[in-house]
Amino acid sequence: MALTEETLADLALSRSSLDRVALERRRPDILTELLDDARTRVVEIRGDRVQVEPSSTTGDGTPAGDDAGDDAGDRLRLVLRAPEAADSGRLGLHLGRDTDGTAYVGVVTPVADGDTGRDPAEDGWLTLRQAGEALASRDAGIFTTALALANWHASHTFCPRCGAPTHPVQAGWVRRCEREGSEHYPRTDPAVIMSVVDPDERLLLGRGAHWPEGRFSVLAGFVEPGESFEAAVAREVAEEVGVTVDEVRYLGNQPWPFPSSVMIGFEATTRGTELTIDPVEMAEARWVSREEYRDLLRSGTIRTPSGISIAKRIIEHWLGQTVESVVPAGTPTGF
Repeated sequence: MALTEETLADLALSRSSLDRVALERRRPDILTELLDDARTRVVEIRGDRVQVEPSSTTGDGTPAGDDAGDDAGDRLRLVLRAPEAADSGRLGLHLGRDTDGTAYVGVVTPVADGDTGRDPAEDGWLTLRQAGEALASRDAGIFTTALALANWHASHTFCPRCGAPTHPVQAGWVRRCEREGSEHYPRTDPAVIMSVVDPDERLLLGRGAHWPEGRFSVLAGFVEPGESFEAAVAREVAEEVGVTVDEVRYLGNQPWPFPSSVMIGFEATTRGTELTIDPVEMAEARWVSREEYRDLLRSGTIRTPSGISIAKRIIEHWLGQTVESVVPAGTPTGF
């Protein structure tokens, strides 16, 4: 798919800047070496959260350097620390190296280890949905990759071939069956997400069958085996709302580790506007003009997807402006 001036740039979760140094993972003792090196930077993952702080300070309270990047999303930074003795007994993930050669390792800590009965956010422990847009490129990539790997490990502790336990190898990027030695690799489930625009340039919005009133987004769905991305766009639109698309154009993509997807964004056009909704998938669907969408946002009748979602960027691409520029400052718009 060729990149064009229409391609969405700087998507919130597509900003990783580390070299993944995949060949290093083959060294059996690489994690031990890294966790024995005080220069290694460690990020803890507790459930679906990591600890963050204002970008003006580092984990030890000193002023931040330039290593986290300098881009629009730099209001927060990850709390990174040197390795500690307990890390050797935790699930370790070699996430890569920066341009200075500094290694970054994720360690998965049981939630109970840090459970003090307080709201985790009070101590800076945020989810990727909460923090992703405010992180600079390096840290957004670290969080996204670490969460995707942690999610995969949590759901693949047993071999899909024989049911025996598996254990992590290759610095957390492979799991090996303890009975028959088969190796299993992190999975990523591709999903398409698309705006559908009619001849009057109206956008098709849908509300999922289990979504609350007012929660609308563009359509999306998983790619099926043996299917191209463009074919998946056409099939999903036809299945969910009964509309046939005429043309499909690529807009961009980003990882979506909730738990293990990558979202591939498209813009589709159609000459048909009659909707036949699948009630299993959709509660309702509607066409909106740009001015109607602005009015619905201002009135609070609809909510748009969150800032880290490619769905929000796709809607703004069609709208020609950011959602935040439509409504008064401080007005809640996302979900």
